[in-house]
Amino acid sequence: METTSRVGAGTAPDTTTAEDPQGTATADGVSAARRTVVDGFLAATFPWYGLDGAFTGPRRLMQVGTAADGTVQHGSIGHGDELSVREAGAEKQRFAVVVSMASSPVRRSGDGTGVLDATTVSSAAWLAGSGLLACTWPAQMDHSLRDDWLDQQTETAFELADDLDGPAWSALSLPVDGVPVHFHYRESEYGWVLAGSTPEGVHLGAYGRGMSAYGLGFSLIEDIETYA
Repeated sequence: METTSRVGAGTAPDTTTAEDPQGTATADGVSAARRTVVDGFLAATFPWYGLDGAFTGPRRLMQVGTAADGTVQHGSIGHGDELSVREAGAEKQRFAVVVSMASSPVRRSGDGTGVLDATTVSSAAWLAGSGLLACTWPAQMDHSLRDDWLDQQTETAFELADDLDGPAWSALSLPVDGVPVHFHYRESEYGWVLAGSTPEGVHLGAYGRGMSAYGLGFSLIEDIETYA
């Protein structure tokens, strides 16, 4: 799947000042950096999903991924603690990230030089698995070994996502807008990953740690700008 990230894996770049602690404010009171993030989500042609109203903690926009032609292909919504592998006690964080991904067939690339793979539930599982790895690599690991560890674990995550009917995955039914939906689910020492598709055809992936996946529910986000 050929996508690029529009913004960083956590939040928008820091543009704060003493006079404007939220960044360079726009006319509607939203910082310029945050406005860039919101605009990326607004450019999508598919709906976004997050945890349903049973979750009452903080929520935030994380990042969108785009194809070579700039089309938004997927994006992530964070819930709970902000993700960090650099802070002491990061292993005790409680968070869940929901990945929404457009369903699309095999198609020509934007520059006409090739084709883009179709997006499937496996694609969402891969995004969720790699997202979990990016925020949970062992903090005590020497930085010289980090890249090798991530390469190895990322390859494993790709292979697992390509075999959703394999023994590494179990079935889990969770509500999406109140309707039970079948998800593929797996746990590891780093957290959990799940993936499925909404009745509307959007592929959903999710990953988390410190929050049980068994009690989660998902719902369509009516107004993504409220997350700004």
